[in-house]
Amino acid sequence: MAGLYFEDFTVGAAFEHALSRTVTEHDNISFSLMTLNPQPLHIDSDFSAKTEWGKPLFNSLYTLGIMIGMSVQDTTLGTTVGNLGMSDVRFPAPVFVGDTLRARTEILSKRESKSRPNNGLVEFSHTCLNQEGTVVATCRRMGLMMKRDVA
Repeated sequence: MAGLYFEDFTVGAAFEHALSRTVTEHDNISFSLMTLNPQPLHIDSDFSAKTEWGKPLFNSLYTLGIMIGMSVQDTTLGTTVGNLGMSDVRFPAPVFVGDTLRARTEILSKRESKSRPNNGLVEFSHTCLNQEGTVVATCRRMGLMMKRDVA
């Protein structure tokens, strides 16, 4: 499915994204090291075994990326100009290697752009859940979207 144009979004619309993703140890270690994050909670099993978690935590920024990435096909694929910002990012429960993540999105608001008449702003609320239905991440995101008549 191609992404939606500004005019296609309806405030209150909700999307249950079909994609899901089981996260792996390789994902966690590679992402942590590629982003220069040597936090032993992510990359050191021996260290992590001695913490309250008992095992490595999956990198939260990767969880954020997966959550938003899962939304792209249903919402912004090929129709976004860019992300303007993210706020209220939360990680209410941990993610561990082997967890399967899925996401849902709700449209919170939309408005015409004051400075770019060919675009509109859409505010998304993203939620990521694990295989047990536990919410593991949330965020609000503002996207600058193409208008259908201009594309």
